[in-house]
Amino acid sequence: MTTGDAHGRVLVIGGYGAVGTAVASRLAEFLPGRVVPAGRDEMRARRLGGVRVDVGDPDGFRRVLDKLADVRAVVLCVEPEDASLAEVCLERGIHLVDVGASRDLLDAVADLDDVAAGAGATAVLSVGVAPGLTNLLAQRAHEAVGGAERLDLTVLLGSGERHGTDAVRWTVEGLAEPVTAVPRQVFLPGHGTHRAHPFPFSDQHTLRRTLGVPEATTRLCLDSRPLTAALFSLRRTGLLRGARRAPVRHALTGAFSRVHLGGDAFAVRADAVRADRHAAFALTGREQSRVTGLVAAEVTRELLTGHLPAGVHHIEQLPALSDLPERLARDGVTVSRRARP
Repeated sequence: MTTGDAHGRVLVIGGYGAVGTAVASRLAEFLPGRVVPAGRDEMRARRLGGVRVDVGDPDGFRRVLDKLADVRAVVLCVEPEDASLAEVCLERGIHLVDVGASRDLLDAVADLDDVAAGAGATAVLSVGVAPGLTNLLAQRAHEAVGGAERLDLTVLLGSGERHGTDAVRWTVEGLAEPVTAVPRQVFLPGHGTHRAHPFPFSDQHTLRRTLGVPEATTRLCLDSRPLTAALFSLRRTGLLRGARRAPVRHALTGAFSRVHLGGDAFAVRADAVRADRHAAFALTGREQSRVTGLVAAEVTRELLTGHLPAGVHHIEQLPALSDLPERLARDGVTVSRRARP
């Protein structure tokens, strides 16, 4: 199989979740009858005309692909424990769009570049809002200053949005990781100035390598300033760190899954600095999970109808996807170039 193959079906794993629903819905617009939702809950998947797939069972996944022999691309909307599913896809020449946000997992999939290239398959990583749109804005800012010496990425999330359980769990786990960077006051369009705190998004690690930037930091805040302050005060106490604190993290995940104090708007900003040169780009939208799904759908369409090179690539490494933020204008996403500060 080669890139640009517009035939066959697309398997959306996690296709009934917050992100997967948006992926499947958008893909169905231009691939009617060819989108197959999948997930561990067989009843939910089958009600949508899909199949059961457990990301923790690579052998079972192989059997699913044996039955669905015309699958040309897989969109992975849930995070498995390792890169086994990615390897199953790529060794068969099946394209992969990975919405994962964990650095170690993305690195493991990136190590499969030779497997993908040898089979003529393409995998696109860092797909979503953060990572994803943050990477694309960072690339613009980086180019605008002629090669950044430092990148500062900021993500504001709506604390009133109903995020998927996996996304909430990932965020809580991130609060348990140690950081060395300091908070920063950042102006975000539509939200004013917020105090954003260092957070272990994968984009800051990826961009150091893909863009060759010596220093990159991603910071997070919520639209609710009091909730942001409370959340990061909790991090400073150290109560979330270590294996013994797993019950505390579990309880916090449950609380955030139930309580929604705020709106559903989000914003991201990328600042690049080189000596006395500075460039900043910002992006706003609503429902971060939905927009993450729309990004994944657009990337999948490009895989099937475009000419993306074989191998494993992060989203900012593919010029054909550089205008992706503008493609989302009809979905309420707005991009702007910001003056300092």
